[in-house]
Amino acid sequence: MAGKYKAYPEYKNSENSWLGDVPKDWKLIPLKYLSQFSGGGTPSKDNPEYWNGDIPWVSPKDMKTSRIVSTIDSVTEKAIKHSSTNLLKKGALLLVVRSGILQHSIPVAINDVPVTLNQDMKAVRFSSELNAKYAMYLIAGNQAALLLEWRKQGATVESIEQEYLANTTIPVPSIKEQDGIVNFLDSEMAKIDLLIEKQRKLIQLLKEKRQAVISHIVTKGLKKNVKMRDSGIKWLGTVPQSWDVTPLKYLCTFSGGGTPSKENLDYWTDGDIPWVSPKDMKSFWVSDTQDKITERAVAESSTNLIESGALLMVVRSGILQRTIPIAINTVPVSLNQDMKALRFNGRMKAEYAANFILGHESSLLLEWSKEGATVESIEQEYLSSGFIPAPPLEEQIGINKEITERMKLFRNLEDNATRGIALLQERRAALISSVVSGKIDVRNWATSKDCQINKEVAA
Repeated sequence: MAGKYKAYPEYKNSENSWLGDVPKDWKLIPLKYLSQFSGGGTPSKDNPEYWNGDIPWVSPKDMKTSRIVSTIDSVTEKAIKHSSTNLLKKGALLLVVRSGILQHSIPVAINDVPVTLNQDMKAVRFSSELNAKYAMYLIAGNQAALLLEWRKQGATVESIEQEYLANTTIPVPSIKEQDGIVNFLDSEMAKIDLLIEKQRKLIQLLKEKRQAVISHIVTKGLKKNVKMRDSGIKWLGTVPQSWDVTPLKYLCTFSGGGTPSKENLDYWTDGDIPWVSPKDMKSFWVSDTQDKITERAVAESSTNLIESGALLMVVRSGILQRTIPIAINTVPVSLNQDMKALRFNGRMKAEYAANFILGHESSLLLEWSKEGATVESIEQEYLSSGFIPAPPLEEQIGINKEITERMKLFRNLEDNATRGIALLQERRAALISSVVSGKIDVRNWATSKDCQINKEVAA
């Protein structure tokens, strides 16, 4: 950045370790002299007259954007009159003050419409000396340092202490200069965010292409110009004439799992047998888990030992609304009650079955899920009766090998895009931090037509 931007002519010591030197003409003022704080609350969930109104009710789960115009939950005017939440005029700085997310970041936003807050939020309204958006950028650009300043040491729950927040001395340029900083950052962030969004779209396109490639290979095979026949399954279409299409129950056996009693320490202490639950299903191959159990737990509880090479599947989880997490265990494991293990016989490779599921997730979710069920689950009856193509074993091995090679190419492209996003995000954070702390001077920056276009795109 030093090559592109210039520094201010003179600096002074802010006497703040997280802030360092600031431009000589900037004021240094404790936040409590520039702002008023207000909190929120949760109207009684037992009173339906308080909820589903037209007034946004902001909680930490809504703080995924810098501008709040709507929320997941909303309340009524009656809730404001008779509960601990209050109506907040637009234009305040909102921040999360109690949440696990405060382990690593401070979500901040500005409400563009009147809102109410829950008890894990604070609103800060500033005097005429401080631009709310400048304050938002100041926090966003110094999150790691401010988390150390604002969190209570030794607290069991992540929270920002209002006393520490209010006593923080912040740099305060003139309002004109704050406005200039905000305009500059709005424009530069729009450019960076546009590049990030393009990379995210690329990753999504790669995922869609990857699934399409898998779907084609596992249903059409690798041989060209082979005779095809109707599979008898509408969503599956045609398959090579030499392939069988067989219910899963004739190709594998099924086993489930359970949770050993948490009260019996002999089941958990110093255990070395991986205990697979949905949270462990984040890769195609599973060799380790967050939780482990003992041999005694396997012998005495409802879970079983699953030898390596099984197809593991999540059969009960909210994630089944959109995807079917699957994996193959490379070591013996046990399962919790939300999992199933499929052990295939000599007619099918677990890896081929896994690839087939990956290539047809949407269709299989419809086939295997119970319609009208209140909890997302894959029903054993539908799963075992579900049809799957069964190519000759030699073809299955070739298909698996081809998919592995193709997936390496997709992973490389996705990894490059992901690294690109990380670098852009680092650049974004560094630029914000440098500008709001006065390390670079943007007073002579002028908004070009191109910058304005990007700014409008971001809005």
